[in-house]
Amino acid sequence: MKQINLILASLIIFSSISCTQKKEYFEETGSVFHTSYSIKYEASKLMTEEIDAELQAVNMSLNPFNPNAIIAKVNRNEKVEIDEHFRIVFNKAMEISEKSGGMFDITCAPFINIWGFGFKDEERVTPEMIDSIKPFVGYQKIRIEGNQVVKDDPRIMLNASAIAKGYTCDVVADMLEAHGVRNYMVEIGGEVTAKGVNNQGIPWRIGIRKPEEAGAGRPIAIEEVVHLTDKKGVATSGDYQNYYVKEGKKYAHTINPMTGYPAEQNILSSTIIAENCMTADGWATAFTAMGLEEACRVGDSIPGLEYFFIWSDENGSYRFSYSQGMAKYLPNR
Repeated sequence: MKQINLILASLIIFSSISCTQKKEYFEETGSVFHTSYSIKYEASKLMTEEIDAELQAVNMSLNPFNPNAIIAKVNRNEKVEIDEHFRIVFNKAMEISEKSGGMFDITCAPFINIWGFGFKDEERVTPEMIDSIKPFVGYQKIRIEGNQVVKDDPRIMLNASAIAKGYTCDVVADMLEAHGVRNYMVEIGGEVTAKGVNNQGIPWRIGIRKPEEAGAGRPIAIEEVVHLTDKKGVATSGDYQNYYVKEGKKYAHTINPMTGYPAEQNILSSTIIAENCMTADGWATAFTAMGLEEACRVGDSIPGLEYFFIWSDENGSYRFSYSQGMAKYLPNR
């Protein structure tokens, strides 16, 4: 009996020590998907190896610039089995494509490439080039059968960049939670999954940039600040973040999959809050390509999704539109 009591006492003492291990906030930084990341979290130890493992797993699945990634092999028409990361992102992409009327489409990689946002350097794009590509662009022309991707045309290529960064935020966040982390912010290329509070004990605050380019020596201007405590995903798409200028005209990174041309719409910045960052990421891109009226209509029809749009009126002045549920995340309004 004494031996049993001694063992129990030891277990209780060990448990008490484990439960009272001091936690502190850490920050991990680096690059993935040709963009930077910053991961802040409260834990009892650094989790660098665990984070790197998750980042590399998604990189090996969805990075089209990685020749060994599953998506790159699919684009080369190699026989390859997809993994769970690929399947989840593919299915969400198809869902957003259908609900957006095709304004989001991961098969528009050839359009992205000829406009200089993908693998190729920019070149003069002609209507003939666009027309020659249209036959093998369209989310309806590709599907998953078993563990493989089936294309209606072998020239179809995928680019998941408009949704993969958000998904990767979710993957890292889920891993942190599985290890008992309750306060964290995962940011990859401007997309964010966050929960809890920061090291000052206040909700995570995510800035929404003004739609202006940050020049040399000029700080980035913030238009609005989103406050988060519950686990949410936040993503922003805007033509000030990724574009090039040719012959005096600005070309946005958001392609209209229906026309093959960069979207020429009045939405300058689309910020979305959703239950996960993958959903927010995909819809932020889709809404930017839609234009204000249609984006508001569709956004209001999707449960659990909130939006904040910065748009330009006929005089070139900035205007704002946001969903009713977005107001609770914007204490300054």
